[in-house]
Amino acid sequence: SAPIAAADWLRRRWLRLLGPLARPIVTRRELRVALGFSLMIGSALVATLVAPLWMLILGPLVWGVPHLVADLRYLVVRPGYHRRPLLGLFAGAPLLWVGLGGGLWWGFLGAGAAALLARAPLLPRLFAAALLLVGGAGLTALGQVGDVIFAHAHNFIAVALWWMWRPRSTRLHWVPLALLVLACGFLLGDVALGLAQASGGLDWFGGRMDLDYQLWRLSPGVAPELGLRLVLLFCFAQTIHYAIWLQLLPDEDRDRATPTSFRASHQALRRDLGDLGLAVAALLALGLAVWAVFDLLHASHGYFRVARFHGHLELMAGALLLLERRRA
Repeated sequence: SAPIAAADWLRRRWLRLLGPLARPIVTRRELRVALGFSLMIGSALVATLVAPLWMLILGPLVWGVPHLVADLRYLVVRPGYHRRPLLGLFAGAPLLWVGLGGGLWWGFLGAGAAALLARAPLLPRLFAAALLLVGGAGLTALGQVGDVIFAHAHNFIAVALWWMWRPRSTRLHWVPLALLVLACGFLLGDVALGLAQASGGLDWFGGRMDLDYQLWRLSPGVAPELGLRLVLLFCFAQTIHYAIWLQLLPDEDRDRATPTSFRASHQALRRDLGDLGLAVAALLALGLAVWAVFDLLHASHGYFRVARFHGHLELMAGALLLLERRRA
């Protein structure tokens, strides 16, 4: 409880320092979320230009397990999908197989099953399932390239889920979305690549996870000039992906417009996942950190093997969210 109490004390001090500026940020959720998202985009862009290799390697090892916990909490537990047996059987089983090493196709098959089982009219369900299955078949036919395309795309699925999560009463959410598009376009240009090279961010201190490794992982078979830009784009989008699951969606999902204390947030997390779930997550995060100290490369590979399912989980949840018109 001491770290949580310290975090609450620091936030209270920060709000007091802001003075009159704090009130609209605290009381107006859409302003707070739009401002926070915009600041995240700016900081993620700077970090991508200064230290992209560090971000690509350390980001999943630090934020990977907490973001998987947030995936399960907001996409399964909070909507109550775990209490629908048919979803667990026909969508959950393919998802589990993907987590155990199954191919990309199984995740799309599970997403198609989730669409068919949605509580919605038949025609939209059939259309969504057909779209998912055709898309999955196309990506599967591309082999490793299809896996890489889906890895890039899944970072933006989280953005779509954030956009759909809650009805909007203002247009403030368009500000960070516009900034996000501009940042992605900037990272694909010559200036961003030149800045990343000039900062030394694409240089490596040694080891087996250098720039050539990231090019092989994130842009196989692509010309080097474009490949470097795709590496920068993935680094930025992955950082935004984590920020959405760990900060923005929790704020959007709360019933009250004002933010809760860290203590109250921790209690809500315990109610949703239970002490056993939190203990398992903590052990996984700690084990991954210890593994990384001894073998960074294989720890990273181990995390991504376990986390393969979550992109497909987000795809399933997005289909259900659209078809059932669920909102926080």
